[in-house]
Amino acid sequence: MSTLEQIKSLREQTGAGIVDVKKALEEAGGNAEEAVNILRKKGGDKALKKSDRTAEEGVVGTYVHSNQKIGAMVKVMCETDFVARNEDFQALAKDIAMHITAAAPTCMNPEDVDAELVAKEREIWQTQLQEEGKPAEMMEKIMEGKEKKFREESALMTQAFVKDPEKTIEDLLKEAVIKIGEKIEIGTFSRIAL
Repeated sequence: MSTLEQIKSLREQTGAGIVDVKKALEEAGGNAEEAVNILRKKGGDKALKKSDRTAEEGVVGTYVHSNQKIGAMVKVMCETDFVARNEDFQALAKDIAMHITAAAPTCMNPEDVDAELVAKEREIWQTQLQEEGKPAEMMEKIMEGKEKKFREESALMTQAFVKDPEKTIEDLLKEAVIKIGEKIEIGTFSRIAL
């Protein structure tokens, strides 16, 4: 049996509707953690359904660090002007701009990382691994792992969100889609530093 407090808490935590929260709690036998997992899975489905819609409205989120020497601008897109004026949406855009300022992504997705930069890094890793005396048969597997990590740490969508490292920026967007109810995507971004 779900309590009013549980429902309220889960709504705040997940942004899901009352009916969805009640159903998830019933399905989870009253276990709040399990209910959150159920809601996240269902939310992922909702986010996926919205991914084919067009996002042509939005805002430019900005952030300038307190030292006034570094900042970022990011275009965050949604479907309607109504959502673009929503406080949660504008806070999301500001959070993403702040993240870009702090984490300095070089591109949007891991596959977009500059091939020359990856090649230079691979040379460095290879030298390091040879100096460590790693066997040749292990080196390529280690190099693949290092490249995957390097690409993920360089790309905005796969970086750990600076305010909550348990989530990636992609996770943050999916949660916003579920909470706000529209397709949300990042357009372009720019980071400026003195």
